[in-house]
Formats: sequence, C-alpha cells, structure tokens
Amino acid sequence: MVFTLDTNIMSYLLKGDKNILQNLQDIIMNGEKLVINPITFYEVYRGLLYKKAEKQLEKFELHCKQFENCKVSLSTFEIAAEIYSDLKNKGKLLDDADIFIAALCLENDYILITNNEKHFNRVDNLKIINWV
Repeated sequence: MVFTLDTNIMSYLLKGDKNILQNLQDIIMNGEKLVINPITFYEVYRGLLYKKAEKQLEKFELHCKQFENCKVSLSTFEIAAEIYSDLKNKGKLLDDADIFIAALCLENDYILITNNEKHFNRVDNLKIINWV
C-alpha cells in the first residue's frame, strides 16, 4: 500500500503530534510507502515561507526526505476535471487543491491520510483514513 498525507495531517506532524508520528513510523516499519504529493508540499511550503518559520521549514524538509516524490501527469488533470464536473453537478464542490489531491490518489491508488473526511468522502472511490 502507498500512503500520502493531506495538508492538515502534515500540519499535525509538524506540530509534533505523537499519534501521527507513530502511525507514519509503523507504515515505514511495515515496508509500505509514503509519498509526498505536490499539492500538500506546495500548501505547507508556501505557508511556512510566508510565516518565515525557518525551524518548521527545516523540520518539514526533513520529513519530506522520508517520502517518495509523486509526479503529476496530464491524466492527473483529466481525473481532476472529472472529479470537478461530478462534484459541481452534485452541488458538492471542493477546493481545487483538494480535487488535485484526490485525483493524484485515484490515479496512483494511494490511500489519503486526512482529518478532512467530510470533504474527501464526496469523491467516489477515494480511499481515506483518519488518524486524528
């Protein structure tokens, strides 16, 4: 199995949440993969840069070294457009960042670790878990 973190879970990790850290260590010990998706990376990195939070930025970069990189492809955008269309038709639209995270997960069969089940449960066939 391959896991990726939503931005809110990365925030918990940077705040030192022991439950999140333990669960991530368990994934690594079980030989499963962690992937940093570029949307979460962007959202966290921009926030830390804006705040000039140098210590947290260093901590974030160290955590990211434990993750494999996830690449975005043209099909990611096609899947995102399909998600957008489906949710818009249902009147349950999400922010673009969440749509792209969901698209990456669906495209690559990732399990999304999030504390935002309410939003991500709107996306059909998306595998999510909540550690909070």
